[in-house]
Amino acid sequence: MKLSSRLQHIADRLPQDCRFADIGSDHALLPVWAVKNGSAVSAVAGEVNEGPLDAARRQVAEAGLSERISVRKGDGLQVIAAGEVDAITIAGMGGALIASILEAGKDKLAGVKRLILQPNVGEELVRSWLMDNDWYVADEAIVAEDGKIYEIITADALFDADKLNKELYKERTLQAHFASEHREAGVVLTKQLLLLMGPRLVQQAGDVFLNKWHAEVDKLEKIYQSVASSRLPASRNKEQELSRLIKQLKEVLACLQKGKP
Repeated sequence: MKLSSRLQHIADRLPQDCRFADIGSDHALLPVWAVKNGSAVSAVAGEVNEGPLDAARRQVAEAGLSERISVRKGDGLQVIAAGEVDAITIAGMGGALIASILEAGKDKLAGVKRLILQPNVGEELVRSWLMDNDWYVADEAIVAEDGKIYEIITADALFDADKLNKELYKERTLQAHFASEHREAGVVLTKQLLLLMGPRLVQQAGDVFLNKWHAEVDKLEKIYQSVASSRLPASRNKEQELSRLIKQLKEVLACLQKGKP
């Protein structure tokens, strides 16, 4: 079995010999691969819809792993008991949904040491939830696959997560060799920008990351044009907010781009 690049990145971040739950497991590809390849000792494949649930059961049965992978129907973290797993993966959903699943299942996170999360949109909502609930973002990856871009956020439960998060999201000025032309203008990565763009992804600033944010700026500019043409009084605040964000993003991208060969 060969995983997609996106799923392989998630699988690579599982702790060795873990017991993990894959929430919204679809066809249970990730649990089957992880158990079969020795990354995980056991797994729970959780799915709320009958079609994917049946597909997951077939996949697990065909792999001969029914004793080590439990396929369960349920919403979010309802499929596991507290202390049953030490890692959780949630992939392919919106950031708002992932954050709500974690919030609703807080009592099930006892004993969980790692969360590996891949939101399709709304990554900042996931990072905000992790920060507010003392999970430390230990790693971030960004992957381009089939014309789409995915971010994978790995968070660990650490006793000093609050202290580490304060440092991770601390406001900072981009390094001198990136920002020399903009230093007077003060190109600063605020906490809000770090939550939006990813504190570790900004540090890496690879081509996929830059491509994503140039595309995001283009989208925001189109929204800005639409809002600016509206005569509604409420649109003026939105117009100013979008203008400010677009300016910030362009300045950050210009600085990061300067550091590229």
